[in-house]
Amino acid sequence: MPVPYVILSPGPTYNTLGTDDSGQTIIVINGTATKNTTGHLNLTTVNVSTQQLTAFAALDGWLLHDEVVVPRSSIYPPGKSQQQVEQQNIQDFTNSQDSATAAAFCELGYPRGFGVVTVDPKGPSHGVLMPADRLVTLNGKAVDSIKALTAVLESQQPGTTAKVSVIRATKSATLQVRLTDPPKNGKGARLGITVADACLAPFEVDLGLGNEIGGPSAGLMFALGIMDKVGPTDLTKGMFIAGTGTIDTDGRVGPIGGIALKMIAARHKGATVFLAPADNCPDVRGVIPKGLNVVKVDTLHSARQDLLDLQAGKSVPHC
Repeated sequence: MPVPYVILSPGPTYNTLGTDDSGQTIIVINGTATKNTTGHLNLTTVNVSTQQLTAFAALDGWLLHDEVVVPRSSIYPPGKSQQQVEQQNIQDFTNSQDSATAAAFCELGYPRGFGVVTVDPKGPSHGVLMPADRLVTLNGKAVDSIKALTAVLESQQPGTTAKVSVIRATKSATLQVRLTDPPKNGKGARLGITVADACLAPFEVDLGLGNEIGGPSAGLMFALGIMDKVGPTDLTKGMFIAGTGTIDTDGRVGPIGGIALKMIAARHKGATVFLAPADNCPDVRGVIPKGLNVVKVDTLHSARQDLLDLQAGKSVPHC
């Protein structure tokens, strides 16, 4: 007889410094050199059973130390289909990647401002505008915010040439971009760029795994992976580090679900260090796998410092 429960179990872990199951590089950097990395910075996941569960299967899950049986409604809330939940998880994952990139840029010391984050390689700004260009005016009108830029673009005509004033590094420049059609159902014209009020780096980051996992919990490890690939400091020194945690654009690390299962997955894969959100400490105590050093983190900055302190043999905070 089916019962309204699902089984959670340790899921796959992925080294953000390496490749996915199909051999694709997980963190791709375009526009600047990357350095050789020496260790692992693995994100961790939890598997959720999707088939109907029998009472006997649920009982087995309750008896196993590496499986957790939870009400199906805690994963798939009433009124939402499995497909709707999975779509939300995909959106949460994409948002976490954007936040991870923004937080990493700030931690690396890039200046904050309103400007270009990415340039569509097939859009009109390709080869003209660049990541980290700070937007000043478009056809003489101030575009120092998303609201201002949107308003000006909605008043423009596709096919016309716009004068875009930017600050690139420390120098001012006025560039010409032939505007193209707006998005479907949109107004005016577009430049073919993504923008943000954020720390702006003069290169682009493309993060993978969007077709393999979902949810927001990989943010911390993506941010550390970006920093290790382009930053001046080797964050791993050959260590096998895994972890989990949401991240916001200011670098604050938040709690996640299933941390006990993620620690099991990390240790089975070979991790000796695990970064855990401070707010998950009550869930960590008493269930740490043997041989796993669990470090408590609350910000991206503290996580970076903890990794450097581990290399130096200094003490680090634990749950």
